[in-house]
Amino acid sequence: MTQDQEYLRLASADNFRDVAGTGYATRDGGRVRTGVFYRSNDLRLSEVDAAALHAIGLTAVIDLRSPTEIALHPDPEVPGARNLHFDAIGIPIERLSSLTSRAEAVALMDEVYRGFVTAARCRTAFGGVLRQLATGGPQLFHCSQGKDRTGWVAALLLHVAGVDDPTIESDYLLTNARSAASRARVEAEIERHGGTDLVAVYEPTLVVDIEYLDAAWAAVDEVYGDRSAYLRDGLGLDEETLTRLRDLLREA
Repeated sequence: MTQDQEYLRLASADNFRDVAGTGYATRDGGRVRTGVFYRSNDLRLSEVDAAALHAIGLTAVIDLRSPTEIALHPDPEVPGARNLHFDAIGIPIERLSSLTSRAEAVALMDEVYRGFVTAARCRTAFGGVLRQLATGGPQLFHCSQGKDRTGWVAALLLHVAGVDDPTIESDYLLTNARSAASRARVEAEIERHGGTDLVAVYEPTLVVDIEYLDAAWAAVDEVYGDRSAYLRDGLGLDEETLTRLRDLLREA
């Protein structure tokens, strides 16, 4: 892994980054291996950025979006990488359009994150993603903004790797800084169509917040008792798959 790859940034996908950061520390004194798994928002790539993805040798691009989202902006073909689709439930568009307050928006986000744990479709999608990632890297997974569905998969991977919760939370919150430019474009569109007050209503749906992540973890504890049971019983991951993931994620 060269320094250039380790700090690879894509101008046309501002929330693209290595799941491992620059090599997060684990609770037992190890480190997470860089250059294995990448996460991103929409892949509306410039030619330069498409070439950069090709250069890191991706074997798969995993799309967590709905068929409707994909139809609007299909993933590009990256030479050498398979395009795979696991449909997880994101923020329902019909619910977004009916929001009238910031409190409603926060409640919707909490509901979405709880659904990552309780909804059968989400469990099927996330279990499938983790089994696919366990086949080896380098692989990239993404959704539309790279913050919720993608953020949950990244949090699970870092937990499996043995990273502590404060580090997982810090990595999760990086989205707010990394995606500032693309978020500003969305906010400008909302303001143009609905005014400044509507931007304030929608703002909780455009960012990540520890409250949302905590809602998902709380659902894990309520429904499954702990994270190990969620991975095993909720996502259907056997110990062999989890061991392969840990081996891929952790430096030797």
